[in-house]
Amino acid sequence: MLKKTAASFLVLAALVTGTATSTQAQEPEPRANAARGRGARANAPLMTANEVVNMLDAYAVVQAQEALQLTEAQYGPFVTRLKKLHETRRQGQQGRNRILRDLRQLAGPDVAQVDENALRTSLKALREHDARTMEEAAKAHDAVDEVLDVRQQARFRLFEERLEARKIDLLMRARQAAARSGGQ
Repeated sequence: MLKKTAASFLVLAALVTGTATSTQAQEPEPRANAARGRGARANAPLMTANEVVNMLDAYAVVQAQEALQLTEAQYGPFVTRLKKLHETRRQGQQGRNRILRDLRQLAGPDVAQVDENALRTSLKALREHDARTMEEAAKAHDAVDEVLDVRQQARFRLFEERLEARKIDLLMRARQAAARSGGQ
């Protein structure tokens, strides 16, 4: 139990400190470091989006093991299926974002002449994508449930809600830290 708590703390600490630098991860490193100013933080390596995602997934696994009280027999299959669930959700969101970007280009305020057929096609693609993504996510969620007993399934639903709230909290802190360090 102590090892799990220590591991959870280390992952959380890495998330809090790492996520703060990840908000600028889209910039090239020299420019981002210059933007942060001089000092020790200026030489801190930036995290890529994939690194942040991997850290969040690792945090979720550690926290889920404790929250759901997984047995050793459940742990391996649970981790595999949880990662698949997260990947399915991420891929669905990325696809949705691509379609929304297309819609913005077709219907944005700078568009002089609207192509209604292209808009209809994109809207239909969005509806179909959302339906397909929901179905795939439901299957991935069912696969996770297959490993859990009914009490663990209920705890998993509650765990996911807490995890999402925690992610939002961490992102808000990271943005605040980035805003503070950018203003110095």
